[in-house]
Amino acid sequence: MERKVAWNERSQEDLAAMEQLAEEYRWFISENKTERECTQAAIALAEAAGYKPLSRAIAEELPLQPGDKVWAQAKGKALILVHVGRAPMAQGLNILGAHIDSPRLDIKQNPLYEAQGLALLDTHYYGGIKNYQWVALPLALHGVVAKTDGTVVDVVIGEDETDPVFCVTDLLPHLGRAQLAKTGDKVVEGEDLDLLVGSFPAQAEAAEGEGEGVEADKPEAPKDPVKARFLQLLEEKYGIGEEDFLSAELEVVPAGPARELGLDRSMIIGYGQDDRVCAFTSLKAQLALAASPVVPDTTAVCVLVDKEEIGSVGATGMTSRFFENTMAEIMELAGESGMLLLRRGLEASRMLSSDVSAGFDPAYASVFEAKNSAYLGRGLVFNKYTGARGKSGSNDASAEYVARVRRVMDDAGVFFQTAELGKVDAGGGGTIAYIPAEYGMDVIDSGVAVLSMHAPWEVTSKIDVYEAYRGYEAFLRHM
Repeated sequence: MERKVAWNERSQEDLAAMEQLAEEYRWFISENKTERECTQAAIALAEAAGYKPLSRAIAEELPLQPGDKVWAQAKGKALILVHVGRAPMAQGLNILGAHIDSPRLDIKQNPLYEAQGLALLDTHYYGGIKNYQWVALPLALHGVVAKTDGTVVDVVIGEDETDPVFCVTDLLPHLGRAQLAKTGDKVVEGEDLDLLVGSFPAQAEAAEGEGEGVEADKPEAPKDPVKARFLQLLEEKYGIGEEDFLSAELEVVPAGPARELGLDRSMIIGYGQDDRVCAFTSLKAQLALAASPVVPDTTAVCVLVDKEEIGSVGATGMTSRFFENTMAEIMELAGESGMLLLRRGLEASRMLSSDVSAGFDPAYASVFEAKNSAYLGRGLVFNKYTGARGKSGSNDASAEYVARVRRVMDDAGVFFQTAELGKVDAGGGGTIAYIPAEYGMDVIDSGVAVLSMHAPWEVTSKIDVYEAYRGYEAFLRHM
């Protein structure tokens, strides 16, 4: 059952629409490299499409009617968009769910130190990374610093062409014999992923009274002059001091924009495509409903959550009550109050857990099972189950639900394929799918095939991005 290559089947009009979407996508992932930035950008796009904050509707006790569109956010790092349909929500929702966090390096709370004339920041890696991939490449710093006076300072350094960048250093091969003898997971240790941020020492300050006819003491040099200069620059540019690192969320990510890949410009290489490629296409599909004058039959929901890369935990992850509480508030305003109706609605819902799949890479063919792999250029990927080895930790979608999804995709002319995450005993992985499935709803994983997943720079096919968008929109409209 070899699937068709989507490139060969699309019209010039389709390919033009694909290019436009790909440009929007490249902009989105280039400008939004953290979950906070993704949330802010998505809210701006949603409000431009007519969405209103749920918090206002709650405060003013505004009833929600079919066609109304609201958004809710959790601590600036997770977002839910809801487009109210004509049918009662207790009969079920059509839900797209993706995550907006990506593997990276996080700055520790007490990070700054000087060693042999260099200033460095300690980091703690986030999510599943190969440590050695993060050395010797330009890195940027994104995040926020919350000060005790209540102000929050946004930090982005390394993205503008005039900005400096940072890096994690590597050992030269001439001295690396012992390093290269180590296994891949030990070549670069986690504690060695320190960010190089400066080497220029602060100038010594003259003692008080110098130049006033009084014999002055010799200028006093700071104990750690390079660290001192780094702190001076932080104070001058951002008004923050060393103590403010205690209440900061600073993320180290690859510097620079996503680029077109290949002489034919058919692919995109960029940071954070797991899972922002699915988050972006889910968001675009949700907003496409707002552009139509027709109210959807079924309420459409787009859920963009944090913390999937570390187990979907915390107040902004899928295991939190954010999704459930938001839907309870919305159903209350829509006149469907009560826990029983909420439970009925969640159980009757249908969801695409929008997450990426491993694209077949001929350089590493030995870990893939060719008949059940995802291939770049063959469209949206469906994973009936993920998990590891014996499907451990997997949500295994029912045959009946898979058949319904197939019908929707076929009717909409969406190119799609099915896949597993490598050979049975080669490894595995998970998504958020099993969490909403606990309500009893039907859930299946679907997304875009990715090469070099979890590397600083990941690769996707433009045509797959386009088919994902088309498939997600078809699901919201017709499931």
